[in-house]
Amino acid sequence: MNVPVETVDTIIVGGGLSGIYAAYLLSLRNHSFVVLEARDRLGGRILCPEHHGFFPDLGPSWYWPEIHPKMARLVQALGLKGFRQFEEGQGRFQDSVGAVRTLTGYTMEPPSWRLIGGMMTIVRKLCEDIPEDAVRLGHPVCKIERQGDGALVSIGELEKEPRTRFRTDKVILALPPRLAALTILFEPELSHELTQAMLKIGTWMAGQAKFYALYEKPFWRESGLSGEAFSERGPLFEIHDGSNNGRDVYGLTGFVGIPAVHRYQQQLLIEATLSQLATIYGRPAAQPMAVFYQDWARERFTATPYDQPPMVEHPLYHPPAGRTSIWDNIIHFAGTETSSQHGGYLEGALIAAERAAISL
Repeated sequence: MNVPVETVDTIIVGGGLSGIYAAYLLSLRNHSFVVLEARDRLGGRILCPEHHGFFPDLGPSWYWPEIHPKMARLVQALGLKGFRQFEEGQGRFQDSVGAVRTLTGYTMEPPSWRLIGGMMTIVRKLCEDIPEDAVRLGHPVCKIERQGDGALVSIGELEKEPRTRFRTDKVILALPPRLAALTILFEPELSHELTQAMLKIGTWMAGQAKFYALYEKPFWRESGLSGEAFSERGPLFEIHDGSNNGRDVYGLTGFVGIPAVHRYQQQLLIEATLSQLATIYGRPAAQPMAVFYQDWARERFTATPYDQPPMVEHPLYHPPAGRTSIWDNIIHFAGTETSSQHGGYLEGALIAAERAAISL
C-alpha cells in the first residue's frame, strides 16, 4: 500500500486549547504547521453543545483573572466577554441520608469567571487566525518515528497500516502525557524513566462526569438561593448556578460523585440527579427544558484505564521527568498537565503551549 506523505515544518498533536493556542502563536509568525486532532471536533476537554443560543460548559467552566493573567489577557485581546460566577444568596448542603439544610452562601476566592458563549468561544476565536486547511479532524496519531533531525508521524490505529503520514521537523504533543504514552508508538522507544513519568501524570477531568440542567426561570434565585450546594449523598456532590449571565437561559450544573466504574447506566443516573435537584431546590428542578451529561471517563481520546479512579485532590503538575522536550528538541511537550504552573487549568494549557511554540 502506497501511504501518502505530506511535509510540514511542525505537527501539533491535539486540538484542545493548548494545541489550538500553539497553532495560533505559530500562525502569527507565519510558521508552517498542521494540527492533528483525533476527534471529529476541536476543543478537547472544552465541550459546549448549543441549546437555543446558550452553550453549557460540559468541560472547564471557570477562569480566575486575579491569578490567571494569561487567560485574562487572551480573553481581552480576542474581544471576548467574561462574567462573574453567580453566588448571591444562600447555599444548600445535603447529608448522607438525604436531609437538606440551608447554609450561609459559599463564595469562591479569588472570584471565578465564565465566558459568555461558553469556553468554546475562545477556541473558535483563536481558529479565526489559523488557516482552515491546517486543521485535520479525525486524525488520530498512532506512531512517531525519529528520522534524522525530524520525525515521521503516522495517522491511523496501532498495528494497522497508517492512512497517511507527515514528515516534519518538530512535533508539539498537546495532549495529556498519559494518553500519549498509551496510544502512540514511539520509535526509538522512549526511556523507561520517561514512559513511567508520563504514565504517572494523571489526566485532569478524565475520571469526572458533569451534569447540566437548563430552565426557563431561575426559581432557586427567587427563593434566595445561590444555586451552590454540596452533597454527601449524590449523585452530584458539587452544584453551581450555570446560568447565561443572568438572562434568557438559566441552569444548574454539577459534578457527579459516583466513581467512573459505576457510571454505566446513564439514564438512571440522569433520573436520580433530577430527583436530587428537586430535593435540594424544589419540584421545578425536576422539570428542566434540557439536560446535558458528559462522562469524560468514557472518552477514549481523553481518558485511559488508569484515569478511572477519582482524584481526591488537584495534582501538582510538571513536565514529565522534568523534561519539556525530547529527541534533541524534535518533540516538545505541551498540554496543561505538562505545565509546572497552574497545571490542569486553562491557564496551564496556555503556559505549556506558549513554552512549546516559543522554543521552535
